[in-house]
Order: sequence, then structure tokens, then C-alpha cells
Amino acid sequence: MAGGKLSPRQKMINLMYLIFIAMLAMNMSKEVLQAFGMMDEKLTASNTAAIARNKAAYEDLALKAVEQSEKYGDEKEKADKIQQLSSDYYNYIEELKNTMKSTVDDPTDYETMDKGKYLDDNFFKGDDGAYKEAGQEFLDNMNNYKVEVSKVLGTKFKKIGDDVAARFSTEKVTDREGKERFWLDYNYKGFPLVASLTKLTQIQADIKTSESEMLSAMLQGQMASDVSMNNYSAILIPNTSATLQGENFQGKIVLGRYDGSLKPEKVIVNGKEITNIKDGGAILDFPAGNVGENEIKGKFIFMENGKPVEIPIEESYAVVAKPNGAVISADKMNVVYRGVANPITVSVPGVADNAVKASAPGLKKVKGVGKYSMSPGKGREVKITVSADGTPITSNKIFRIKDIPAPSAAVRGEYGMIKMPKSTLQKATISSVLPDFVFDLKINTTGFSVKVPGQPTVIVKGNKFNAAAIRVLQRARKGDVVIIFDIKQKLVGNSGYYLKNASPVNVEITN
Repeated sequence: MAGGKLSPRQKMINLMYLIFIAMLAMNMSKEVLQAFGMMDEKLTASNTAAIARNKAAYEDLALKAVEQSEKYGDEKEKADKIQQLSSDYYNYIEELKNTMKSTVDDPTDYETMDKGKYLDDNFFKGDDGAYKEAGQEFLDNMNNYKVEVSKVLGTKFKKIGDDVAARFSTEKVTDREGKERFWLDYNYKGFPLVASLTKLTQIQADIKTSESEMLSAMLQGQMASDVSMNNYSAILIPNTSATLQGENFQGKIVLGRYDGSLKPEKVIVNGKEITNIKDGGAILDFPAGNVGENEIKGKFIFMENGKPVEIPIEESYAVVAKPNGAVISADKMNVVYRGVANPITVSVPGVADNAVKASAPGLKKVKGVGKYSMSPGKGREVKITVSADGTPITSNKIFRIKDIPAPSAAVRGEYGMIKMPKSTLQKATISSVLPDFVFDLKINTTGFSVKVPGQPTVIVKGNKFNAAAIRVLQRARKGDVVIIFDIKQKLVGNSGYYLKNASPVNVEITN
């Protein structure tokens, strides 16, 4: 442009081009600085929300550790150490940011924060890899955090520890020219002040994300252990309480879950406290009593969310010298559920099925020996009365009536806290599920609400994202948690029964 002999007019044109290019560069620089500032504000707001969520998770784990120390005691100890490590490192970064902001007149005027003088003067000596005391301290704090967190997590949570180590890696970086550079030089040397502030805020976001993942792994790991097949044992349920000589034994074997670490605060049976607790069960040992039906009444008392929860014990057993009493067994664990047809088996030892009569509100005979169906109505309990033709007996038993538990909102059958890309979520079907419920019920979803961080709530009709929901979803960023809640639902086959409100499903966006 400046080579050779040029006329005064051409020289003037060339000078104008240079001025024009310089002006474009200045405008672009201001826009970039402003963008960094806005990103820092959003990260700061997200960190504030993450602090509140993690605080609630720490408190929840602490409460569980008080109520069930054998289950959650070790996790609580680890969580306390992680909380302290994270708090110390987060506060160190916050102090550094405050010091950097104090070097400018207005820390909200991002266009003036275009110099990197503070960190260049305080972190670097000049040559690559040569750091002043403050620069070395910055690296030491980051390396110490990931090392100490990995020690706390140990081999049980090795995957989380590896993720933390990768997230806070200070290994050398290869730049766009293929040259290896020290991590601190590559990320902070010569950068505008606002860019460095934003990177520091991102480190704080990584700290909170790491805390959240660690807490989630601790809680979910214990829950997975709770439902492990190792916690099940075989339980024999005979069709009758006694089998007459010469007849076939009839019954079934089912799996029952127990938890040796789940210990009640107190167990009361027939007015006396039971202190012999083994594998999560109260061991009974007392005189059988008189011939006939005998009651066992009492309660289990557990601590849940800081409050005592009582589980009533209302059972009975028969003491027989000969067949003179009815045996009633609920195929679904001695509880009948409102809103569904509960299978009930009724029989009298030594008496033919066609001679046995059972009656109760909502009870009807169905096909099969001793088989009935119970559809309970209002109230908290129902009494089944049994009599037998030609045998002078009349027996009854009281069953507890429970409502169908509250469903959980689900995406692709997954519920609770899940992760997936936006493209998958916007095509997914929203449903309601009843985890671990004894009946396989079908629930139709007719509507739901979607909340994306920073966006208005969208109400959707049907079970898939509509155009409005997809639009707000596209504004979600990686790491944002999209909440799907207020599920509208109907129980298939019993539209007159109103299900409890479904719990929301939280979806962390992965791209």
C-alpha cells in the first residue's frame, strides 16, 4: 500500500483506509469487552443460584446423617471436607477478583477494562513459566483443590475425582500455531482485565458444578445401594396358614427388601418396646397365647426430615390345634390401594373354596381358587369378614387403605435429575411414572410447564414440546437446568381418580 511512488491523492486514499480499519478495530474491541462483561454477570448470577442449591443439598445430607448415621455418616464426613475445600478456594478467587476490580474507577464500565496490566505485573516475571509469588500462589491453589478433593473422594467416587482433575487441569496448552505454552501464560498473560475476570468467575462456576456432582454422586450412590438386589431375601407366603396331611402344599416365594443399616428410633409391639433389632427388622419372641386369632399391634418410629414418622403395626396371627380359623393374605403386602383393583386371597384350612364366603365394601369374587378383587372407597381402612359353611367360624381382618403415591415427571422414562442434549429433549415425550409401585399403571400426560433459566415459563398442551417451548429451550446454555413441572395427567382406566401432583423432572443441558 505504501510501496513505490504514489501521487498525493493515492497517499490520502491509503491513509483514509488505515484510519477506517483502525476505527473498525476499535468498535469491535468495545463490543468484545462488553460481551465479556455481560458473560461475567450471567456467570455470577448462575453461581449465586448454585450456592443456594448446594447449600440445600448439604443440609439434606446432614439431616440424613443424623437420622441414619450408618447409611450417610461417611458421606457426610466427606461432604464437610469438600465444602470447606470449595469454600476456601471460591473465596480466594473472589478476593482476587475484588482486588482486580479496585484498579478501575467503575467496574461496571467494561469498555474501560481493556488492559491486562494488573495480572501481567503481579503474576509474571516476563519469561514463559517464570512467575511471581502471586502467580505461583494462583497455580498452587488450583492444583491443591483438585488433589485434596480427589483424596476425599477416594476410589469409591474415582470417576467424579477424575472429572474434577480434568476440570482444573494446569497442564501445558498447544496454541493455534502449534506451540506449547504454560497454562497460566496461555490463559491470563496479556488479556484484557474484563476477560480475566470472566475466566475467574468461570473457575468459581466450575467449583460449584464440582460440588453439585459430588453431592449428587454421594446421595444417588447410597440410594442405588438401597435398592440393590443384594438387599433382597426370599420370603415364603403359603396359601394357607396350615396344610392338612395328605394335601399338596400351595404357596409362593416372593422377594422382600431389607436394609440392615436402616434402624428405627423405637419399635413398640403390644405395649412393649422391642430392643432386639437385626437386619432392619424387630425380632419377636413371646408366648403364642391362646388358641385362636391373636393381634399384634404397635408401631415403628423413624426420624425423617427431623420429625418422627410412625408406621403402624396392625397384624394378627393364628394359634391352632386344628383347622378352626380363616387365613387372609393380601397379594400386595397387606395394604390395599384406592383407585386400583387389589388382588386378595381368602381361604380356610380344610374347607373347600366354594364353602368359604368373604365380604367387605368393594370386595368381589373373581376367577380362581380363593381369589377376590378389592376396590376400596373412602376411609383409611377396610375390614374383610370371612365365614365358612359347615364350620362354626367367623374371622375378620382390617387392611390399611392407601392412595396411589405421587408420580414423578419423566423424560424418556428417566426422572429426578437427568442430563441430555437440547435436540433430544425437544423431541422427547413427557410422561409420569410411579417408581417401585406394586401395580403397573398407565398414566396419560395431557400437559406440562417448562422453565428455562432466564426465560418465562411456557405452558404446553399434550406430552411433547410445542413451538413456544422449543424456542425458549434453544436459549438454554450448556449446564443450564430445565425444569419440567405442573404435569397434567389422567389414570388410564379410572379417569374419576385424581392422582397426586407429579414431582418435577430436572434436565441438565449437555450442549
